[in-house]
Amino acid sequence: MKVFFADLDGTLLNDNKVVTDRTFKALCAFIKRGNKFAICTGRPINSALQIFESLNLPFERSYVIAYNGAQIYDCERKKTVFRAEVPLDLTASIFELADFYHVHCQTYTDTHIISKEDNECVEYYRRHIYMPLITVDNVLEKLLVPPCKVMAIELHNHSRLEEFRLALEKEIGRKLKFQYSNPNYLEIFSADVDKGKAVYKLCDIMKISYKDTIAAGDEQNDVSMIKAAGMGIAMCNGSREARLAADVITEEDNNHDGLVPFLM
Repeated sequence: MKVFFADLDGTLLNDNKVVTDRTFKALCAFIKRGNKFAICTGRPINSALQIFESLNLPFERSYVIAYNGAQIYDCERKKTVFRAEVPLDLTASIFELADFYHVHCQTYTDTHIISKEDNECVEYYRRHIYMPLITVDNVLEKLLVPPCKVMAIELHNHSRLEEFRLALEKEIGRKLKFQYSNPNYLEIFSADVDKGKAVYKLCDIMKISYKDTIAAGDEQNDVSMIKAAGMGIAMCNGSREARLAADVITEEDNNHDGLVPFLM
């Protein structure tokens, strides 16, 4: 039995944010041969579960890994089996620093995006992440528990986002991780997790060897997962970091069923 861990955006999904018919059929065939499948994404849990449910795949005891490994959800039992949080004091510090650098920041509950304002960045993000939005001056007022992730978005000036990242590293240091899921999105989450550690954790839960895993991704936040898996796949449309980390690189991109040969 093999377990296939798939990133969503730029990997399993094409640029229209759907799974193509050919990739879907290959994934179904992979599962019907007795293998398992897990989504492993930086997306919030609500959005990842929407994608999972839309696939309607023929398998049991499936999992969704969200927030870059900060939450692991057992879809059959409808239960979170692992969760790592960004402490509320650090969440507040991130938003304060974001205001200083004029960078948009947002965080999440299990059901909503929480932001100080509804702006261009939020509108861009919600084109494909179909979650309701709550705007509030103090985001902590809407967080009943610490969040799994904070995201910074900058659509026009990557150097500003990088300046913000460097400031976060200086102010918060080793307490959190800061990784890009694409040049516009900076993901901020617990230093104790990443997608690679989620692969190991889920292997322990499923009682299988990590050597029997396949993982595919395309961006910086996928590197740890690609390295952790028995076979690490980078999409040919992926970042240089992802391609350097991989055992193999797809011949076709995410718009042309690049994953199919590895599922057949």
